[in-house]
Amino acid sequence: MGEVINLKILLLLRGGKGKKDRTTLLSQKLLQRLRLYYRAYKPKEWLFEGQYGGQYTTDSIRHVFNDCVKKAGIRSKPTPHTLRHSFATHLLEAGTDLRYIQTLLGHNSSKTTKIYTHITTYALDKIQSPLDNI
Repeated sequence: MGEVINLKILLLLRGGKGKKDRTTLLSQKLLQRLRLYYRAYKPKEWLFEGQYGGQYTTDSIRHVFNDCVKKAGIRSKPTPHTLRHSFATHLLEAGTDLRYIQTLLGHNSSKTTKIYTHITTYALDKIQSPLDNI
């Protein structure tokens, strides 16, 4: 959650989770929407500025997130941090190497990433044993 409110117009992510700076993915679809947003709202310093200017607070982000959860009819109790877990899980399910996910999440230890990205059973039936290639 703190990562979103720490985005600046330059899209340099500083002081994210664990107060770390890092590089992460920016999808082309999101980039297009961010350009439209930027043209419409013309933020001065922070990419996402509050209604009266200035940096959003974590409470503001939490409030917006919870409103979206309600509107979407989601019954579980996700948090903005859940999006980070989902990002990692989707990358893992798409076949992204755990070491790359570790870098994108800014983890120093692969153990942290393994715990963080709960491995799903998605696509387990598509895994082929290396013994089948003998």
